[in-house]
Amino acid sequence: MRPIIFVLFIITIAGLDICDAKKLKMNYYHKRCPSVERIVREITWSRVGADPSLAAKLLRLHYHDCFVRGCDASILLDSTPKNSGEKDALPNRSVGGYEVIDEIKKKVEQLCPHQVSCADILTLATRDAVSYQFGRSMWQVRTGRKDGRVSSASEALDSLPSPFANFTTLLHQFQDNDLDIVDLVTLSGAHTIGITRCTLVARRLYNFTGKGDADPSLNLNYATTLRKLCPNPINRATILELDPKSSTSFDSHYFEALNQHMGLLGSDAALMTNSLSASIVKKLQNPHVFLAYFGRSMKKMGEIRVLADGGGEIRKNCRVVNA
Repeated sequence: MRPIIFVLFIITIAGLDICDAKKLKMNYYHKRCPSVERIVREITWSRVGADPSLAAKLLRLHYHDCFVRGCDASILLDSTPKNSGEKDALPNRSVGGYEVIDEIKKKVEQLCPHQVSCADILTLATRDAVSYQFGRSMWQVRTGRKDGRVSSASEALDSLPSPFANFTTLLHQFQDNDLDIVDLVTLSGAHTIGITRCTLVARRLYNFTGKGDADPSLNLNYATTLRKLCPNPINRATILELDPKSSTSFDSHYFEALNQHMGLLGSDAALMTNSLSASIVKKLQNPHVFLAYFGRSMKKMGEIRVLADGGGEIRKNCRVVNA
């Protein structure tokens, strides 16, 4: 990597830890609910141990929450007869993991009534879900978030990055949330775990330009494999690994796949269409670098437009606003 690019990396990483530092802090619940982080970890690790797919689900739940109104747990609110909430927006209808947050919240409310926000629980549980594989916390989480009272399906539809988005669109959406190009590439590495469906890649395989062709940027052998897994006409129920042959292990294999032009979604492949982004992808093939960068970017994402001391509430039930 050229020295100037490496310097840019260092400058970017050095600035990550100052984001929203005045609103959140470590050990916020030390007096209010000293056992909360232990409770979150124990329940999350138990559930992820029984169902490894929950790690990807909680990551996606947290990501989809923070990109709409910030990390305020608004995605957890159920729709009402008068309002269609975020969880009912089309991009969120396949999101899961709600039951884990409900279980944690119920336990925490029993021990520390009306002290711990759903937003903090979601942020902590996401960290712990990813960390389960490693047996230790992979990054620190500052707490003190409050819960929002507004949840809008239309806002979610407008705010969430699309799996079909090109690089320019993705970068603008990340920058709108005070995240930069390093965060964009690093957080895309969440696709090292989890699954998607054939419907989201059908166009890349069978009709990329509207002429019955495949995406020319897709690795030919990988495209052949995908067409076998997703024959035309597409079966909407057929699932695919986001990271081929490595979708249950949180590692840097996703970036190795990208460098072989085996990014599954259009938004994955888009990372290779920009020279700086592509250089970051190559750097993140190093597992130690990826894990360090991912933790920093998750801390930064987890502090997007948080509601702290002056706003929001602490919901008694994560699915409904307080009366």
